[in-house]
Amino acid sequence: MRILHTADWHLGKRLEQSERTDEHQAFLNWLTATLQTEKIDVLIVAGDIFDTGSPSNTAFEQYYDFLRQVKNTCCREVVIIGGNHDSISTLNAPQSLLKYFNVHIVGGVPEEFTDQIIEINGPEGQLELVVCAVPFLRDRDIRLSIAGETLEEREARLKQGISDHYHRFLTHITDYKLNKIPVIATGHLFAAGSVTSDSEKEIHVGNLGQIGGDHFPSAFDYVALGHLHRPQLINQMNHIRYSGSPIPLSFSETEDKKQVILLEFKEGNMTSLRGLEVPCSRKLIRIKGDFEKVKTKLVLLEDPGTIYPAWVEVQVETETFIFDLDEQLNSLIAGKPFIDRLFPRQIRIRAAQNLDEQTAEAMALTDLDPKTVFIKKCQSEYPGEEQPDLLRAFHEVLEYMAQKEDRA
Repeated sequence: MRILHTADWHLGKRLEQSERTDEHQAFLNWLTATLQTEKIDVLIVAGDIFDTGSPSNTAFEQYYDFLRQVKNTCCREVVIIGGNHDSISTLNAPQSLLKYFNVHIVGGVPEEFTDQIIEINGPEGQLELVVCAVPFLRDRDIRLSIAGETLEEREARLKQGISDHYHRFLTHITDYKLNKIPVIATGHLFAAGSVTSDSEKEIHVGNLGQIGGDHFPSAFDYVALGHLHRPQLINQMNHIRYSGSPIPLSFSETEDKKQVILLEFKEGNMTSLRGLEVPCSRKLIRIKGDFEKVKTKLVLLEDPGTIYPAWVEVQVETETFIFDLDEQLNSLIAGKPFIDRLFPRQIRIRAAQNLDEQTAEAMALTDLDPKTVFIKKCQSEYPGEEQPDLLRAFHEVLEYMAQKEDRA
């Protein structure tokens, strides 16, 4: 039996205001073809199918169209769990219908614990694989709140709760293991020792728990994880892995090699485990340095040869605000059709201050009212310019906060 593990699609994701629909569709097309060429029997998607709990119509269309296309391949079963970005009710809504097409959805921890245990049969109807489909574990799923506990006590309780959830499966999978049926578990969480990128939003249970590889029962033949966008294994344990996201979701992932993970089992034993690189359809590039260095790097950029033109984040380190930065940068890429758009960032560099100067500045700030501090900040960021719109917005915020305090 051959299994493919992927996660963190984040359908509907935007990079600022830029749609990622084309990149996601390129991945889904590639994945559909890969299921066929690699003769995959089971597809596991370990959470964060969508980027938000209320996906756009386009994201829904991509999702359901992909599931329809899967039925035209040799892939017999699909197992999908909910992540922290997914809405449990939204993901579970078509659960009963999709089950008729061998698509198993576990959006959140079900009322009946054993509903997370999914049996996968072979072409002749014989049991060949069991998946313990554990979704993102919310606080209410694993513990009761205890008033007055310390941060250390809370973290210990969370870790224990996550570990206990996985260990509850042991009494239910004993017979499978005795009959040499491989058992795979899923998870959507933050494991200790793993590496994150800028695009992962903090998740309450996962980041506090930070469980290690030894928290998962050794009875699991493989643990398919989601949430972190860089492919990696946990605590040097080869069978506990994050597949990572299939496309770079932020400029911090520009150098990552995106992949899915292929597994093969024969006679109850895992005989093969390998990563398969996902082709990059749009390159995200990050350039940073002072203005002259950035301009030189931008001029020297070469065509990455991807299906869609590149997006480039330009981080300019500067002591003063550059008003026409966008115009200057865009003029440098006028002859580069392989760059679609730039994301300029100005990083202000302040001259080094001695301790007396820092102390004097801090003391001076304590003597100022909020409005004066805001005006000074505007003058610092936009020297020589008036900002009436910003000041008007600031006054509205102050008024709102004052009204909120009065109501309290």
